[in-house]
Amino acid sequence: MAEEKVYRASTGVDEFFYGEIGEGTTAAYIERVKFLQNINVEMPQEIVRAFGDNKTAELAVSSGNISVSSQFHKIPIQDKEKLLGWETVDGLTAAGSEDNPPYVAVVFAKTYEDGSREYVGLPKGMFTRPNVTGQTKGENTEFSSEEIAAQFMDRKVDGFTKEKSVIFAYDKAGQTKNRDALFMKVFGKAYPTETVPEGA
Repeated sequence: MAEEKVYRASTGVDEFFYGEIGEGTTAAYIERVKFLQNINVEMPQEIVRAFGDNKTAELAVSSGNISVSSQFHKIPIQDKEKLLGWETVDGLTAAGSEDNPPYVAVVFAKTYEDGSREYVGLPKGMFTRPNVTGQTKGENTEFSSEEIAAQFMDRKVDGFTKEKSVIFAYDKAGQTKNRDALFMKVFGKAYPTETVPEGA
């Protein structure tokens, strides 16, 4: 029996994770950045035509670069250091022209009102440093936000015959089977669970 199709639209985003993978397929660590506000994954593709005898002879698909733009309430400086290859000395963090951002993998979740989640995995990419902005406080207090962008590429993913740049997983409310499988494919590590120390 075919699996039931789901037509609900997502209403939120959550669970942004990244991990440094270098040239391999297993992350050195998995880190969470909280308070993701919105994220956009662009996967451009176009049909290319070949002509002959005054008509279309053949069609082929041309795929563009996978790019990601995301907005957070705040990106902690520790995450910027890891994502962007920034250096910290004596409590001061600096960016320069010779910064070398590492290859990272990313997973985030789109949430639905019924409690289900769709996870999006990006196996290999690099983030670029965000702009620094600020504004004066006026009559009404307004919270700022931070944006950061990345580019992603194809990478070998265990189980797939061809290299992949985006992987999707969907879990019904209360289920985590596909989420857990996605984390193993993208990070080579299990989904991180926050444990409370004994006696806390």
